[in-house]
Amino acid sequence: MPAQSIVGQQLPGFTAVIERGPLRFFARTIGDLRPQCHEIAAARAAGYPDLLVPPTYLFSLEMGRPDPYYALGVLGASLSAALHAGETFTYYRPCFAGDRLDFELEITGYAEKREGRLGLLERTASVTREGEPVAELVNVLAIRWDGAA
Repeated sequence: MPAQSIVGQQLPGFTAVIERGPLRFFARTIGDLRPQCHEIAAARAAGYPDLLVPPTYLFSLEMGRPDPYYALGVLGASLSAALHAGETFTYYRPCFAGDRLDFELEITGYAEKREGRLGLLERTASVTREGEPVAELVNVLAIRWDGAA
């Protein structure tokens, strides 16, 4: 089982461009029917340069990156032993279709419970646009260490 030494480890970063089609689909799927998320004219009328990104969309971009479960490999855990345990989002400024975002990833926490049979892995993604902070995404995975890893 992993030690506290993994905290602070940098993970491979990536860049993503927000595309209108997937953005509209996501907004519709989560029930965000605001015209600014679907219609360019409505977004521009609201003062936005393009379609507005709804809450939590950045997490879906992160999950679309190459090897989204890389941190599990760092721990020597399998995906079948992991369960999504939570996430938080801190936004500094809105994002829009067409934005090119850079994601820097780091393991920011690890704790064990139940006499080491359960690990809680916290991974933070710092998101920037042209070097300016846009958001911080924190994801927690619960990992079962009782022989399933």
